[in-house]
Amino acid sequence: MIKIKINNFEFLVKPDISVLEACKYVGINIPRFCYHETLSVAGNCRMCLVEIEKSPKPVASCALPILNNMQIYVDTPLVKKARENVLETLLLNHPLDCPICDQAGECDLQDQTKLFGGDFSRFFFKKRGVEDKNCGPLIKTIMTRCIHCTRCVRFGAEIAGVEYLGTLNRGGSTEIGGYISTMFNSEISGNVIDLCPVGALTSKPYAFKARPWEIRINESVDLTDSTGSNIYVNFKESEIIRVLPKNNFDINESIISDKARFSYDAVKTQRIQSIFEKSKSTGFKNINWKELLTKMDNLLKSGKKIVVIVDEELDLESLDTLTQFSNTYKNQIKLRTLSTHNSENDFVGDFSKNRISEVKETSRFCFLLSSNLRLESAILNTKLRAKFLDQNIRVISGGYNFKSSFPAEFINLNLSKILNVFEGKAVDVSKIFLATKSPMIFIGESLTRRFSKSNVLLSFLKKVMPSAKIFSIKSSCNSSAVDLLNIKSINRKDIQDSEVVFAINLDDNLISRDFLANSRSIFWFNTHGSQLGAKCEFIVPTVSSFETEGIFLNLENRPQKSLKTLPGINDMRSVSSIFNAIGANYKLSTFLGYVAETVDNSKYFSSVKHLLISSIIPKDLKCVSKVSLYPSKPSVEDFFLKGRISKNSLTMLECSQEMRKNTTNF
Repeated sequence: MIKIKINNFEFLVKPDISVLEACKYVGINIPRFCYHETLSVAGNCRMCLVEIEKSPKPVASCALPILNNMQIYVDTPLVKKARENVLETLLLNHPLDCPICDQAGECDLQDQTKLFGGDFSRFFFKKRGVEDKNCGPLIKTIMTRCIHCTRCVRFGAEIAGVEYLGTLNRGGSTEIGGYISTMFNSEISGNVIDLCPVGALTSKPYAFKARPWEIRINESVDLTDSTGSNIYVNFKESEIIRVLPKNNFDINESIISDKARFSYDAVKTQRIQSIFEKSKSTGFKNINWKELLTKMDNLLKSGKKIVVIVDEELDLESLDTLTQFSNTYKNQIKLRTLSTHNSENDFVGDFSKNRISEVKETSRFCFLLSSNLRLESAILNTKLRAKFLDQNIRVISGGYNFKSSFPAEFINLNLSKILNVFEGKAVDVSKIFLATKSPMIFIGESLTRRFSKSNVLLSFLKKVMPSAKIFSIKSSCNSSAVDLLNIKSINRKDIQDSEVVFAINLDDNLISRDFLANSRSIFWFNTHGSQLGAKCEFIVPTVSSFETEGIFLNLENRPQKSLKTLPGINDMRSVSSIFNAIGANYKLSTFLGYVAETVDNSKYFSSVKHLLISSIIPKDLKCVSKVSLYPSKPSVEDFFLKGRISKNSLTMLECSQEMRKNTTNF
């Protein structure tokens, strides 16, 4: 710690930081436009000017490093006049359209003009106009409002890895834009909306929807991938208006993916709101909950074979309820999932996995195994890119090639050759891998789905490289809970032996069409309508993640809760409440009691190492896994249309179409 003086008051601050950061550290706010904690220092807005003792003129505090015994003055008449002049210059060409600006009410330029600006202007000429840019379906641009802080330029170059925007022309003709009018093709492009301090870059889906003082805020979790980013859900009355990132240093910091930010419109698109029963003569007719529950209860009493197929995006309480439900009728009901990577004898929930926050620790080597990290987990990809820029690490990708946002060495390896690398038989690659201290290994879902028991692969890697940090990237938000509850994968025999199917929150594209071939009763529990659902005998509406509370485990097994934002409409019910109505009102299992506690007390998460589930420990455990040698292929081919919710979002569909329009074959 070093000693400094701010306005003649002594403070102790950390060394190797800027004057602006030192003032922020002791609780003194200095206005700024171009400076942002996650970006490099530009020093071009000059709003953060302060006076330094023995300095002939004010200096930019964001670019000046702190020194021992430095004397700083942040509110002298000279500093106040300098800020007033800077604001007057910024407002020379800024349009006076605050009443129609979506940024109004949460605009940095408004706030700082109110605090530090003058009450008149010396400018008498016409304002300059700038042509708006086309950034795609997500970002609305009104570039006349731009104050050239270059936050969006630095975000694209440093964090997103897409140098889409740049500074054009010079002097009074300076503007922000791109040389080619294309879509901002990045999985995290929407974050420039939060970074823009004025209304130059705003959200297209949010345009003219509401004012900040009309909006209510709720905390939730992003369920479009397995990272579990923290988000704020903004809603007005009974409609979700927008989604913003919630700062969480352990997971997503202050960045979220475009799917998390813009796919919320799926909540009101193609929703199932009533219960339908299909008859051969009259087609579909409405029935009530009493009639449906009576039919389900009669099926249980009749002794018919039932298979329950669940999606990995189901919340932990619903999965646990279905597990207890199937155990109660274990001779009659089989609980299965569509995933192909979960372990059949996965009797230990390993909660000592490597944390997302450890990605930025010192490790000079990274190995990607059949993983397109950019599409599978955009947040982890951002952290890895930041690590590459800071430490210049070496990244080797094995499996299939993809367009990375940072330099990576691609090695074309099939599955048997990947295993040879870890066994030391692939001389060149094995030498690099085994000689590296604490390498990071990212395993894609396209590799783990080739193993009948994926934990065998993870255990083997831990034995070969005990110091390695291993991240198993999963495509769904609650895949870890499916593994934890030991829900097995479905096979053709399960379908053939069944007389009744309960299909819960399934995605059409992931289901084989032949399970409709036989004349069996199919209950289609889902939030959205689909072609496959229209062929089933019963259609039952369920609630989305915005309409109920739920606990979800992300890829590091961290439990997080999504809170209820909207009420369910008409006959919508949660899956757990439906099956509790025909069961014995199941409660959360004892061995998962820790999960509910950890949600409210995050400090418990770092102390828990393993969770033993004694009720399902097999007597004769054999750590043997069958391996499929089919070639690896990407588990996520279209970023915007991955997942049941994203496929029902009109905004995501528009993004997918725009991305394909810009794609060429040469």
